Amino acid sequence: MKRPNSSMQLTRAADYGVRVMIQLTALKGNGRVSLPELARATAAPQSFLSKVLQSLTRAALISSRRGQTGGFHITQRGAAASMREVIEAIDGTICLNVCLIAGRSCSRKARCPAHPVWIEAQQAMMEVLSGATIASLAAPAAPAGSRATQAPAKPAARY
Repeated sequence: MKRPNSSMQLTRAADYGVRVMIQLTALKGNGRVSLPELARATAAPQSFLSKVLQSLTRAALISSRRGQTGGFHITQRGAAASMREVIEAIDGTICLNVCLIAGRSCSRKARCPAHPVWIEAQQAMMEVLSGATIASLAAPAAPAGSRATQAPAKPAARY
């Protein structure tokens, strides 16, 4: 997979990768999970998901074992990973525009009025994706009825 993704949409593989990482992190090390179980939990086709899992394994974000005790398990590195790390493990470097790909030269860069905007948007996106950790996404949500999830009280209507 590992090619610069210059479209403004994440690939399906990256989306599945994030789903898998959240699922495995939420289990908090409670054993290994099989490919069919991960496919069901993430609503991903097994054949496609297997390629995603290979990329995550190569990046040392998950571990894989065959046989009786086989399956997939989150690694310590994977548990601490950001969304950016997961996406880049699958898709390669994230770029909003081809002119931002490292090592590529754009003949219009010096006179392009959009280039500074592309740079700013790229930096903002990378900051958000780097700040969103898989562990925080896998953390259980506050229970219903708690202050964190309750809508603010509406003032009583006056007649």
